[in-house]
Amino acid sequence: MRKVTAALFSSIDGVVENPGEWQFDHFDEDMGPLMEAVLATQDTVLLGRVTYQQWADYWPGNTEDGFGEFINPVEKIVASRTLSDEDLSWNNSRLMDGELEDSVRRLKERDGGDIAVNGSISLVRQLLFAGLLDSLTLMVHPVVAGNGQRLFQPGDPRTRLKLLDSQITASGNAILTYAPRA
Repeated sequence: MRKVTAALFSSIDGVVENPGEWQFDHFDEDMGPLMEAVLATQDTVLLGRVTYQQWADYWPGNTEDGFGEFINPVEKIVASRTLSDEDLSWNNSRLMDGELEDSVRRLKERDGGDIAVNGSISLVRQLLFAGLLDSLTLMVHPVVAGNGQRLFQPGDPRTRLKLLDSQITASGNAILTYAPRA
């Protein structure tokens, strides 16, 4: 069975939105190889509407970046109730077939590599709380962002996790990978 993974940049105060506004010089030389290793196992990406629209405007024209080389040709499945197939012009993009949880269960049963949830904070939350996210990597940068959306919100269900892996990069990023705990 395929795994569903998510990786998010996070500030020390838990902000995961718009990391380009607070990452600064902490995307260091250790981050590249770590990200390449994760991307090497993935052949499908799940995106929410907002992330899809932001990235579809930026990434197709950015082919010199390592992530652009990955994201442009990969299969992209968009979870949206408002977009139509005609709205998806980015290469290898299609709308999710059916409801989120059922669609992800079917994707997990297909042959292939890992399924990544990139950006798409609400998808990460929904899949984690539905028990469909196999691993969550938080790349915690040593910065207090102050403002922005956080991954977890007051009132979220208690969800126990186990630490699978941890690394500290040269500039002090903590790369923490968790899995749901039974």
